[in-house]
Amino acid sequence: MSNAAAIQTAFDLRGRVACVTGASSGLGRRAALVLAAAGAKVVGVARRADALADWQAEAAGDTAAVTYDLADRSGLEALAGEVSTPFGPPDILVHAAGINNRQVADDVTPEGWDVTLNLNLAAPFFLSQHLVGPMKAKRWGRIVNFASLQTTRAFPGGLSYGASKGGVGQLTRAMAEAWSAFGINVNAIGPGFFRTELTAAVFADPARAARNAAQTCMGRNGEPEDLDGPLMFLCSEASAYVTGQVLMVDGGFTAK
Repeated sequence: MSNAAAIQTAFDLRGRVACVTGASSGLGRRAALVLAAAGAKVVGVARRADALADWQAEAAGDTAAVTYDLADRSGLEALAGEVSTPFGPPDILVHAAGINNRQVADDVTPEGWDVTLNLNLAAPFFLSQHLVGPMKAKRWGRIVNFASLQTTRAFPGGLSYGASKGGVGQLTRAMAEAWSAFGINVNAIGPGFFRTELTAAVFADPARAARNAAQTCMGRNGEPEDLDGPLMFLCSEASAYVTGQVLMVDGGFTAK
């Protein structure tokens, strides 16, 4: 096999099955579109059936949609069975669902804390736990968590969100330690400032968005396509010897 062919094969997702949570909007939707375009059969999971239908209408290839609120931990085992039904158990699991209630420390409520930690931190682990068995049997799997700038930085109004995303960094390392010997690589993507539903309040203020861009090494905020290459790398054979890492896709924000 030529070097060019070997490189193409390393990024080839044909024959793989992927599950993407948060597939109805934002970076989760982008991830689900990219993996489908790369040849994977993709199951999208989100709360909103109508938004999932819109994603499916745009997506290439074979897709399926499952409507579920991932903040509800009680049904995650059943959800694992449901996402495994259309195409078989997933080889690739992307945890893009998330919430940021933007409560300052003095205003954090137990209810807001629980929803944030359940969706951002507990769901990625427990859903993965229910799906790693078939990956172990195949000796191949890719799990991609979504970290954040707040995995390592403290932002105003982000106490519970920051706690959850700090946890995602350690969760990624711990999951890698537990499962990588079975051929399951676990990594995380840490997006910078991308225009999504979660960051709508930031981008609604042009001055604030410009300040964020100025804090990056590149001098700009992220565009959806900036996620494509890192995601493909972490979901494919190309990352065969990469596990337990948080790859910051932030234009150099955390480098400054």
